[in-house]
Amino acid sequence: MGSEVSSRTFTRDDRQRYREKMQRSLDALATMLAEDTFSFPRRQMGLEIELNLVDDAMRPAMANSEVLEKIDDPSYTLELGQQNLEINVPPRELAGGEMLGLEEELRASLDNADSKANDVGANLAMIGVLPTLRERHFDRKWLSESPRYALLNDTIFSARGEEMVLHMEGPAMPGKGPEKLLTYAESILPEAACTSVQLHLQVEPTNFASHWNAAQCLAGVQVAIAANSAFLLGKALWHETRIPLFQQATDTRPDELKNQGVRPRVWFGERWITSIFDLFEENVRYFPSLLPETDDEDPIETLEAGGAPRLSELRLHNGTIWRWNRPVYDVHDGVPHLRVENRVLPAGPTVLDTMANAAFFYGAQRALIAQERPLWTQMSFQAAEENLYTGARHGMHAQLYWPGIGWIPPDELVLRRLLPMAHEGLRDCGVSDEARERYLGVIEQRCLARRTGSSWQRETVALLEERGLSRDAALSGMLKRYMEFMHAGEPVHTWHVG
Repeated sequence: MGSEVSSRTFTRDDRQRYREKMQRSLDALATMLAEDTFSFPRRQMGLEIELNLVDDAMRPAMANSEVLEKIDDPSYTLELGQQNLEINVPPRELAGGEMLGLEEELRASLDNADSKANDVGANLAMIGVLPTLRERHFDRKWLSESPRYALLNDTIFSARGEEMVLHMEGPAMPGKGPEKLLTYAESILPEAACTSVQLHLQVEPTNFASHWNAAQCLAGVQVAIAANSAFLLGKALWHETRIPLFQQATDTRPDELKNQGVRPRVWFGERWITSIFDLFEENVRYFPSLLPETDDEDPIETLEAGGAPRLSELRLHNGTIWRWNRPVYDVHDGVPHLRVENRVLPAGPTVLDTMANAAFFYGAQRALIAQERPLWTQMSFQAAEENLYTGARHGMHAQLYWPGIGWIPPDELVLRRLLPMAHEGLRDCGVSDEARERYLGVIEQRCLARRTGSSWQRETVALLEERGLSRDAALSGMLKRYMEFMHAGEPVHTWHVG
């Protein structure tokens, strides 16, 4: 959500001033886009990974403050729940062998952080939804010790006016019927159950719309072939349960507002865009402020004086609207730039899988924007949105819509169409042959094996239950095996069941 906010109570005047500052920020952004004042020296990528902490019994370890102190590395920060941390990888060029170097650095950093976490009885886990979370872990007392999280919790519930409802049903486990979840939460901590990988790509302002539209087209394929969030509160639900859980856990709308068509704050969007301005303008037009904190900058005056405005209010507001592909405005060393933040992927299962997912996204996105006839002119926006939910629900067993093909399983779509495009896109980005072949080779083998982190979790739990274990014991046993494989570092398509 950006920078820290104060812990004070906001007034009506605060909200009015915040709205006025956001409108002034929009005017400044429009001027900057028209005058092309943005930096784009090279194509840079960035990466954020949200992590879980578990104890030796595989239960959530509510110890992120102690672990963060032990790690003592500014790359690591707190996240919403006390069982969460996040690592922010400094941006670097996409070209050359940078991805190979990033893989090694990331693996070393996480190994070091895990060793430091062990000192306070915790272990790092990269998994989309921690399967050993229970309803007691959603008590408000487990919010991380940061004013912004308490404020966010209170403002969301104030806007909603009632408990959160978590309601979903997933595909059946082998030999069983579908499982359903219906429960209520009195905090936003179910959001903390969702741990993701966020991919950043710096883009030119004139090409932002194409990059964002392409990312929207790819979202359903991404979650289908990388699903890693199979269980929530003891239930086998969607293959990527994060997708419905995140939307429900931050929903400020009671049923009446949903029925009126009010947009959710976790949002796919509703149309293809022509400029990044479209997205920021929608944010201001559709969504009330949750954290109306203002600063003393006048963005128009800063711009007229030759500076780069911070646009603090617009950025903070953007951080409380969780688009699956989010626009980012940022300023580095006094120079503004724009990024697409891709948010659909779960954490894990391994560093190598994470890098493979990133390479596939960057390569396929690049290939799509280079096509003479853009893909998004050949499919409806609603089809792209339906692909996201279908891919998240069914994983490799989904049927996705793709122009020129029709309905097709994601593994077949990737192998036949998107993987060759991803190779081409990475070549165009200047990525080394070694990196391209290493990471896209993982995607190819994963699709051939039709095994994701989620399918491995479901198969392993089913096997342990067949051997007489209860669901709770099977989930703990599965997670223990998962973490052994995670630390070994071999990609998930090689993991055996049994």
